[in-house]
Amino acid sequence: MLSVPQAFTASLAMAAVILFCRALPFLFFSGKKTPRFLSFVELYMPALAMTVLALSPYASLNWSEAPHGLPEVLAGLLVVLLHLWKRNALVSILGGAGMYMVLERVLGV
Repeated sequence: MLSVPQAFTASLAMAAVILFCRALPFLFFSGKKTPRFLSFVELYMPALAMTVLALSPYASLNWSEAPHGLPEVLAGLLVVLLHLWKRNALVSILGGAGMYMVLERVLGV
């Protein structure tokens, strides 16, 4: 466990790194045209990151034991349906998370 001065120093170091990473693009590309590669990353990275986050829970499921991934699949399906219906990420995420928690309790997993 870290002492208070060590934790404070570590927090300052992490804050400096985060600040540097956030400020670097503005410092490096100020007044210049953004490279095509970064335009590509800016366009496609959010969707790619959301896809990885949405599909990664299914990789660790044990499909051979009851309830065979039923809560996860149904909650994921609800997220997709809610998003197609409402086009609101918050409603979709909260609805899917709520359904998952209810199914976990009801099925006794």
